[in-house]
Amino acid sequence: MDLPELIEISQKERALEKPVQIRCCVAAGCLSANSQAVKQGLEAAVKAENLTETVEVRGVGCMRLCCQGPLVQVEKNTEPESLGTLYEKVTADDTPSIIAALNGGETTVQQGDLNHPFFTSQMPIVLENSGKIDPERIQSYIAAKGYQALYHVLREMTPNAVVDSITRSGLRGRGGAGYPTGLKWATVAKAKGERKFVICNADEGDPGAFMDRSVLESDPHRVLEGMAIAAYAVGANQGYIYIRAEYPVAINRLQTAIRQAQRLGILGTEIFDSRFDFKIDIRIGAGAYVCGEETALMASIEGKRGLPNPRPPYPAESGLWGYPTLINNVETYANVAPIIRKGAEWFASIGTAKSKGTKVFALAGKICNTGLIEVPMGTPLRQIVEAMGGGVPNGGVVKAVQTGGPSGGCIPASAFDSPVDYESLTQLGSMMGSGGMIVMDETTNMVDVARFFMEFCMDESCGKCIPCRVGTVQLYKLLTKISEGKASFADLEQLEELCDMVKNTSLCGLGQSAPNPVFSTLRYFREEYLELISH
Repeated sequence: MDLPELIEISQKERALEKPVQIRCCVAAGCLSANSQAVKQGLEAAVKAENLTETVEVRGVGCMRLCCQGPLVQVEKNTEPESLGTLYEKVTADDTPSIIAALNGGETTVQQGDLNHPFFTSQMPIVLENSGKIDPERIQSYIAAKGYQALYHVLREMTPNAVVDSITRSGLRGRGGAGYPTGLKWATVAKAKGERKFVICNADEGDPGAFMDRSVLESDPHRVLEGMAIAAYAVGANQGYIYIRAEYPVAINRLQTAIRQAQRLGILGTEIFDSRFDFKIDIRIGAGAYVCGEETALMASIEGKRGLPNPRPPYPAESGLWGYPTLINNVETYANVAPIIRKGAEWFASIGTAKSKGTKVFALAGKICNTGLIEVPMGTPLRQIVEAMGGGVPNGGVVKAVQTGGPSGGCIPASAFDSPVDYESLTQLGSMMGSGGMIVMDETTNMVDVARFFMEFCMDESCGKCIPCRVGTVQLYKLLTKISEGKASFADLEQLEELCDMVKNTSLCGLGQSAPNPVFSTLRYFREEYLELISH
């Protein structure tokens, strides 16, 4: 496989495009609403109307506005300036009507507004192919300039040049604390070891988060390409994708993508006729939240119980089976190919001074437009919640937004003018995390919110260290006592002291961040605790 062959595949794929393209979402959210039957209905209606020569029905990944699924979008090549037509909540019975509308017929199917801020305020980099390409056909990805970045890297760049490009881009890890990606790559590249490994952490376990799952379902080759580039940069020849078993659609599409890439010689030995060999295997986790922590994740891959270990040594020096190991999450790898294609300076020009690029969020909760969004770093929280999300249904009032999953915090509506970036969220007592964003309205009891997340952390604690194993249980009991109106002010004082202890003495990030929802709700909604205690 070489560049002319990639271009030839791309040209053949584009030549197959028909004047009218109908894209039907077959990501997990829409599949749960029977979008597979919608796709089959569209194909049958096209055939019945003898339109197979001019109309293509394509199954695609996430089209973002998940609350209105199943989604179908119709675009005509004869109208390149048009955004097309978006149909919402489509059923199999609606499909003949959609096909009839191609010839000017009437349709009563609900239509969406592609000019709504939910769509127009987005800046798709990670999601640029989502909802457009067929995730189960490598040719569809190649036609969207797929694997050109990997070819360029292997033929025209040294490993050090790749690391330098990622460093200059300012890309930070999208899985949690935002560690500089280039610095992590450079550390692994310099580490000495007979073998090196690259791991993709796809163990997305935060309640309300579905960003990584959607990327893998919609554009799996994008992640494979990012991993291959990373492996070349750090000197690794083996990669693993660690993904939880609850993501069957993503797993199936990843398996298909790996087979297709191997068949074309894009994964395996002597990739693009170079001396670079790289193989990727999938490891399926049983759903333990603690396995999102990198040392626990590696233990699970090794066939051991997923328990965290003290650091140092860090994985970059001694990771999988004691060898230097690079671990990034799905979204981080999905940013790599665009950075190589368009340049580090292009990526660094997006976002804020310390938080470069875009961030994908899963917008959920008490909000009109739930779904997947990708916005530049620094976008005000108010724009996301009110303009893009459309606010609370039925005229309700937004009370708070919880970001960062159980490790994050609750941000009050009074702070919504703050930009969404790593530093600003930390100052507000929350964190970026992997990208979950849950909206709460005025009916939400914030003590119950803290109790819910503490119960989650209590259940998911691996039990290895006492502060987390015992501390989260005691915190949950205290929060329950407060929420039931049986607590005293001494209990509140004990709650705060115990939170501080658990945060500062737990072994891994699960325990260290478990008190964050309590800290943030006490900081911004302390009166709700006091009222429950007083009355």
